[in-house]
Amino acid sequence: MQDKIIEALRRNANDDAVSLAREWVAAEPQQAQAHRWLALALQQDNQLEQAQASLDQALALAPEEAALHLQHAGLLLALRQLEAADQALDRSTALNPNEFSAYLMQAHLALGREDIDEADRLIRLAERVDPDSPELGAVQGMVALRRGELDRALGVLSAAVERLPRDPRLLYALGFAYLGKDMPAFAEQAFRRVLELVPDNQALRGLLVQLALRQGHVDNAAEVMREVLASKGGDTPGLRRLAGELELASGQPLQALEHLRPLLSQLPGDRGTLQMLLVAWQRLGREEEASAALDAALEAHPQLHDLWLARLAIPAVGSPEAVAVVERWLSAMPDHVPALEARMRLHDMNEESDAAEAIARRIAALEPGRVSAEQRIVEALLLRDAPAAAAHVQALVDSAPEAARPSLRSWLGTVQDRGGNPAGAVATWLQLHAEQAATRLPLPPQAKAPVEWPALGGVADDNAMRPLFVWGAPGSGVERVVTVMAAGSRVLRADRFGATPPTDGFQNYLTLQRLATDALTPEQLVQQWREQLPARGIADGNVIDWLLWWDNALLWALRPQLPEGRLVVAVRDPRDMFIEWLALGAPAPLALTSSMDAAQWLARSVEQVAELHEGDLYPHLILRTDEAVNDPAAMGALLEQAFGVRFPQVRSLGPGTVEAGHWRRYAQVLAAEFLYLTPVAVRLGYPEA
Repeated sequence: MQDKIIEALRRNANDDAVSLAREWVAAEPQQAQAHRWLALALQQDNQLEQAQASLDQALALAPEEAALHLQHAGLLLALRQLEAADQALDRSTALNPNEFSAYLMQAHLALGREDIDEADRLIRLAERVDPDSPELGAVQGMVALRRGELDRALGVLSAAVERLPRDPRLLYALGFAYLGKDMPAFAEQAFRRVLELVPDNQALRGLLVQLALRQGHVDNAAEVMREVLASKGGDTPGLRRLAGELELASGQPLQALEHLRPLLSQLPGDRGTLQMLLVAWQRLGREEEASAALDAALEAHPQLHDLWLARLAIPAVGSPEAVAVVERWLSAMPDHVPALEARMRLHDMNEESDAAEAIARRIAALEPGRVSAEQRIVEALLLRDAPAAAAHVQALVDSAPEAARPSLRSWLGTVQDRGGNPAGAVATWLQLHAEQAATRLPLPPQAKAPVEWPALGGVADDNAMRPLFVWGAPGSGVERVVTVMAAGSRVLRADRFGATPPTDGFQNYLTLQRLATDALTPEQLVQQWREQLPARGIADGNVIDWLLWWDNALLWALRPQLPEGRLVVAVRDPRDMFIEWLALGAPAPLALTSSMDAAQWLARSVEQVAELHEGDLYPHLILRTDEAVNDPAAMGALLEQAFGVRFPQVRSLGPGTVEAGHWRRYAQVLAAEFLYLTPVAVRLGYPEA
């Protein structure tokens, strides 16, 4: 519905947008987002007072949502209803104030529908009319906020507030700029100044409660909440929900229950309320009360999905009571796919395989391509007819839209692998890699080892800097190592794989060539890396830096210039690494255009690891991940043994990968590729066959 409203707003079909939004509100009257979009549609239709009423309703339902408050600030600016701001505006009488206001109004509407470029265009038009208007600064600040230009937003809004220190609209926007900069104390100060000017803004008090909680000021939050609930009009469903959250955070489940229980009739399908109610009941040991209360709510509202999920959370998983709840759910909503999925899982838990498959086929008939159903159907086929399972997935690939085909083709390869068809799996995986090659990185260049390495520098006794580099070739499981390391360290940086990586030599494929030609000196390489650490949140140089690529030629710089560093390399049997690379890709999006080229490149990469280890070329640690890639506990134990410290338990290391020794199933299909990988596998201590 949201997308339809946005589309109507963009084509200026205001009546359609309002009608769609009213339909949404009628269907989900307790959904804050429905009221929010009705407010925006009404605002665009110039029904400002009705827009204000709708937004007030949204804030009553979700007073903790910052986006609603930001829209409220924009609406106040559009309304131009606060006398203090109007009196402060000092415009030349030669200008047309109506034209200026129209530009601002349209800019706010564009912001509301997330059309940032259009808002910016309108601001530039308004700037021609009155470039010095503080009101204009507020809108400029909001545009900067939406673009993530937080420093600019703070500067613009702070300057505007200096000129209009009692304008609640500007203070509102300034508070959100501080929030964006993760400066909750300053944001709280700005919002408190708003409340001094507009004391009846109860929703803003709810946001102040959230800010106090973020800063660990539970007592302050509780005090504000008591004031809110006791004030006229302050006892709204959204604020009462916040009160329940606050009591739970304070370890007071009974008081939380007192706040939350009445909301079952006011917000019966609100997921956040239901989750907190379940927590309160569980802490108090009142499962029977919980069941009775939710059953009563379901009598009145049998079509609410989240209410059924809450009821299903009470009995033991897979128990007869859970089955009874799901059967009731299906009676109330016989074609509701999530209810059918719950019944399918319960059939599997109770080893009723045929019934589970039957439900899966029913789901697939209702919603063709539904992942849960198709996976269950394929699992059943794999047990009795592996070629049929592969054919079923192939049919899904053929009928899927283009964007969905890569993941489905990857699944097809996995099904062929599990079904004993290694040749089919390899062909499927290689086809997928070929299709993606144009959007992937080329394989990193590899240099030959020099005749002699530069001497390893000394480390001063008072040097507390001990940076750690982490790397693993494709298929090594290095990303699983990093998952556990990240759980135990705040200095691990994986930004080299993100949208804004550092721009040092470790990120640049041309670094080896530049080092070889003296276009980049070893001193410059290390100095560039050091200079970028503060921007990456590292003040003292102690970082765990997950590298995009590695080549021993980097030691030409690291040995003399960073002797205090260490390198951790993840490895497993190179033949298993190759299979995983084919099947699952790699953390670095590397192009794999030929199985032979990839095998030769991988063999050279692992040979460099062997040379590093055998020659002790740099302080390093080899982590053999063969037995731990699919086991979080085993990976934690491996790292604990390596570093001598305990790592937190993580729930998952990611999608399952090939088990150790899986490569043997491909000994014939990939015999030519394994001719390159087997010698280096033996060199690392793995069996030849």
